[in-house]
Amino acid sequence: MTGFDWRSLMRAGLHDLRLDPKAFWALTPAELAVMLGQPQGVTPMSRPQLEALLTAYPDQRGQEHDGL
Repeated sequence: MTGFDWRSLMRAGLHDLRLDPKAFWALTPAELAVMLGQPQGVTPMSRPQLEALLTAYPDQRGQEHDGL
């Protein structure tokens, strides 16, 4: 997983879109992407992809997940 380029996102939201900080931080990444004109149409996860994730990371019954 890659991180967000916070510097660029904050510049785009606070400077280019002229959002106040409270409004900027209340946005979801998807909302910010729409406001910035980024293309939509992310393909949803397929069933085989879900099955692969479930196999790779099975639920473990009876164990706590450190506050998660």
